[in-house]
Amino acid sequence: MDWSRKRVVVTGGAGFLGATVVQRLYERGCSEIVVPRSKEYDLRERDGILSLYRATRPEIIIHLAAVVGGIGANRANPGRFFYDNAIMGLQLMELARQFEVAKFTAVGTICAYPKLASIPFKEDELWDGYPEETNAPYGLAKKMMLVQAQAYRAQYGFNAIYLLPVNLYGPRDNFDLNTSHVIPALIRKCLEAKQAGHKEVVLWGDGSPTREFLYVEDAAEGIILATERYEGDLPVNLGTGREIAIRDLAEMIASEVGFTGKIVWDATKPNGQPRRCLDTTRAEECFGFRAQTDFQEGLRRTIDWYQSTHSVAESPTTTAA
Repeated sequence: MDWSRKRVVVTGGAGFLGATVVQRLYERGCSEIVVPRSKEYDLRERDGILSLYRATRPEIIIHLAAVVGGIGANRANPGRFFYDNAIMGLQLMELARQFEVAKFTAVGTICAYPKLASIPFKEDELWDGYPEETNAPYGLAKKMMLVQAQAYRAQYGFNAIYLLPVNLYGPRDNFDLNTSHVIPALIRKCLEAKQAGHKEVVLWGDGSPTREFLYVEDAAEGIILATERYEGDLPVNLGTGREIAIRDLAEMIASEVGFTGKIVWDATKPNGQPRRCLDTTRAEECFGFRAQTDFQEGLRRTIDWYQSTHSVAESPTTTAA
C-alpha cells in the first residue's frame, strides 16, 4: 500500500493507541490523516459522521474510537458503554459504505470473547459463550462490528476487516484511577503509596485472574500491517500469546517502582474474566504480525513515562485491577 497517496481517517486518533497509529502512518509516508475531534464531529450522531465524510472524503478508515474503562467504569456505565460504542460502529461503517470508502479497519476488543473461553482464545471460538458480565455490554457492542463487516462484505463487497487486540499498555496510557485499566492503575497506586509512606495497597479481586498485555507500539504496528495486507472476513487476534496472573503483575510493578509494602486483595470486588490469553497464529500467517516488545521492558518504559510526566496525587484511590 502506498500510504503517500491515501486519505485516512483515524477515529480516536488523539487517544492512547490512536496517537501511536497516527505517528506510524506518518512514518510510512502518509500525509493526509484526519483525526476527528468530538467537539467538531460527534461520531455518535449521523450528522456528525456525514459532516466528517463530506469534509474529508476518506479512502481508508481506521476505527479506534471507544468509550471504555476498567471493571469499575464498566459496572457504573453499562448502558452508556453499550449504546455509544454500538452506534458509533454501526453508523461509521454504514456511511463509509455509502461513501464508497475503499477499506474499513474495525478494531474490536478482547472483551468480546466468552467468559469461560478455552485457553488460548481462538478466533473461531468467539461465539461459544456469553462475555464476562461486568464488561459484556461494551464487548458485545464492539462485537457487532464483526457481524456488520461480514454482512457488508457478503452483500455489498465492502472491504471491512475486524481485529481483536488484547489489553494494551504503554506510555500515554490512561492513569485516571476511576477509568484506567489494570497496568496504569497498579503503577499509579504503587507509586502513590510509596511516596505517601503507606504500608499497604488494596486491589480488587483475589489476584488469581490472568491477563495478556500488548505494548502500544506493537498494537499500532499490527493494525497498520492488517490494513496494508489483510483482506479477509475472519476476525484476527492481536497479542503476544503470553499471560500473567494479576497477583504476579502487581508484585512485578511494586518491585519496579520500589514499593515494599503489603499488597492486600479485596475479594468482595469482582475479578473480571478468569483468564485471557490469545492464539496469535492467524495474525502472523495472514499479515506477518508478531509482537516485538519484551513485557518487563515495556513496563519500565511505561513507568518511566508516568514518573516523568505526572505529579503524585495526595492519596491513592481504590480502583479495579
